[in-house]
Amino acid sequence: MKKKKEIDLTKIKPEEMMKYEIAKELGLFDRVLSDGWGALSAKETGRIGGIMTRRRRDAAKKEEELKNSTEKETQTSSEVPIL
Repeated sequence: MKKKKEIDLTKIKPEEMMKYEIAKELGLFDRVLSDGWGALSAKETGRIGGIMTRRRRDAAKKEEELKNSTEKETQTSSEVPIL
């Protein structure tokens, strides 16, 4: 039988943290902590993966929009008015 590994939530990567947060939102967090990720069904892990993908895509889209709006502001503020 495999040895259970204690999970230190303060020392995990942001992407891993997102996975745990989504599991908590779906009510699967306690099962993951007690039995590990292998205890989840393919449907449950697929749902977690799908939500992670959507959140990453939304974050990238917001970042791109912010970058574009910042570039536009920089361009308009650097233009010198012709008198």
